[in-house]
Amino acid sequence: MTEDALQTLIEDATFDYTMGEHNAAKTKISEATSAAPDSFAAWHASAEIHLNLGDLDAALAAAERGHALRPDDLFINTTLSRIWVGKGDKDAAEKFGAQAKMLGWKEQLKSPPDQSDGL
Repeated sequence: MTEDALQTLIEDATFDYTMGEHNAAKTKISEATSAAPDSFAAWHASAEIHLNLGDLDAALAAAERGHALRPDDLFINTTLSRIWVGKGDKDAAEKFGAQAKMLGWKEQLKSPPDQSDGL
């Protein structure tokens, strides 16, 4: 599968989810993760779709695959925190939430705000 075809499939799955076509969304995102098991975008989309559908076990499995590919990604750490909140594991939720905050701060330090206002 080409990168463009994969991206289209992920976008289609996300669109189906937002339109309430949950079975179609799950089918398409499963096709994406099967076709490209090393695609961070596919695993993250899968985690978000399953999380929002309340399937926490599938969301966690997908998020863990995404996290293994990009452990320093702000968004996958946020997703993992939200999943663990849903599963009732405060310690795990706080761990990933803290990681997400640190990654967010790290990004802010890379792009400091414009100081041209004379201060």
